[in-house]
Amino acid sequence: MALARSIMGGTAEGHVVATQEALSFWGGVDPATGKVMDIHHPLHGECLTGAILMMPSSRGSCSGSGVLLDLALTGRAPTALLFCEAEDVLTLGALVAAEMFGRQLPVVRLRPDVFARLSQARSIRVEAAAIVADGESILLQPPATSELSLTIRDRSMLDGDEGVAVAQAMRILTAMAAQQGAGSFVDVTQGHIDGCIYASPANLTFAEKMADLGGRVRIPTTMNAISVDRANWRSQGVPESFGNPAARLADAYVRMGCRPTFTCSPYLLDSAPGPGEAVGWAESNAVIFANSVLGARTAKHPDFLDLCIALTGRAPLSGVYLDENRKATRILDIELPARPEDAFWPLIGYLAGKASPDRIPLLRGLAAGNPSRDDLKALCAAFGTTSAAPMLHIEGVTPEAAGALDPDADRLPITLADMAVGWRMLNEGPEAIQLVAIGSPHASLAECRALADAFSGRHRLPDVNVIVTAGRDVIAAAEADGTLTRLRGSGVQVLPDLCWCSISEPVFPPGTRAVMTNSGKYAHYGPGLSGRAVRFGSLADCVDAAVAGHLAVRLPSWLTQE
Repeated sequence: MALARSIMGGTAEGHVVATQEALSFWGGVDPATGKVMDIHHPLHGECLTGAILMMPSSRGSCSGSGVLLDLALTGRAPTALLFCEAEDVLTLGALVAAEMFGRQLPVVRLRPDVFARLSQARSIRVEAAAIVADGESILLQPPATSELSLTIRDRSMLDGDEGVAVAQAMRILTAMAAQQGAGSFVDVTQGHIDGCIYASPANLTFAEKMADLGGRVRIPTTMNAISVDRANWRSQGVPESFGNPAARLADAYVRMGCRPTFTCSPYLLDSAPGPGEAVGWAESNAVIFANSVLGARTAKHPDFLDLCIALTGRAPLSGVYLDENRKATRILDIELPARPEDAFWPLIGYLAGKASPDRIPLLRGLAAGNPSRDDLKALCAAFGTTSAAPMLHIEGVTPEAAGALDPDADRLPITLADMAVGWRMLNEGPEAIQLVAIGSPHASLAECRALADAFSGRHRLPDVNVIVTAGRDVIAAAEADGTLTRLRGSGVQVLPDLCWCSISEPVFPPGTRAVMTNSGKYAHYGPGLSGRAVRFGSLADCVDAAVAGHLAVRLPSWLTQE
């Protein structure tokens, strides 16, 4: 491996901001200030504007590409990104900034030992052919070239025979394929768009530009949760300055032929892919669930690349589309509690991601816990907040686990003591609760029924809001079977289209000081996104907090083995 290789060209100079822990730009970096807002990250509070940002890779949300693009367009971005591992999400944001908007943002991949050495430098200069730091000059290898095998149709799309938008999409796809080392593209049967969340004005700029260029998806394409209740945002008091662009963003994708499913749980739809099916999905929890639980195949595609794939029906044949890249290279031995409750699964997903931040793990010891589909949903979503890996395996549970282990895999334990540490980290908020947040990712019909059962006719306190976010299909089914009536009878509000990672005031109750959630994903992102303290617990904990207005800060009995 070269000491240093250019991934996205350009020149830059700045002070060094270095970390050994990957960071999600969505939910982790404030696009309005350029500051790190992830309270769980070592760089919390650090401003990245004008810095040479060094970290192993990115992690978490596919929407990070949109945040980086917005930072680049507003002048708040780092001047360059230096990684020591493969990285797609932020690289794609830099690629779109250069390709469509003429904004240069160099991306470099360093050999790990060089990364470690340069991370100690005070400032770095990225030149066309070298990196200069502390008087040391390191030759910068040019971007890797890939002899892409293009079909006649690929070339036709690239040459503009199928329109300007498709040609633009193919240029972006071929550039990403080259940096991923792909030799060809693969046909995908369906897409899922994550870029419809209004992460920043850049998302709208990109989508409307592609729509105005005549973009039209050529494969069935579902849409992620958006940032407003599309039909009701005005009556909910959402200001026009936010609601209008958020709705326009959704409309741009619908105009391009995407289905207005508006759910971050597309695997709950009837159109969910089957084993071995190659799809082009974005949204981190959906990607991990599709690969791990459904046995389908999709890379963790960044925002913007998701639309390029949907416009062409093609994706770079690399990563976990290939058998050899779906192997587990780390074994995580899980100590299964005697009587785990539902909160165990997102907690384990969160800790598994921390223990395997850069590789696919095989989780052992969980089969006896008989995880439900919703347990696996919660586990995959929490895993995606702390790991960059696009999938995981669970021995005796997930479909590819039996043959998934790489012979050179290492192993690490996750003990009850580790779980206790993780629980305390996600429960640093106060006992008094003003908001209960359910549905990150979007709640299933079974989860809605379980919540109604947990209330069992009880009612939330007047000063505690309980909000569930769910997809339109699930809400319709809950309406049909009476579950929605039961929830409303307990004072629960069920919202379509939005998800907790895209909700904002005033739909997010402004008077809230502390939030209770059963989502490991939202427990991680919530403090940075909402500016409030967030507590984590079981579904029963959430109901108890809603009914009583408070919940004691303590370890659960299943974790203390009481």
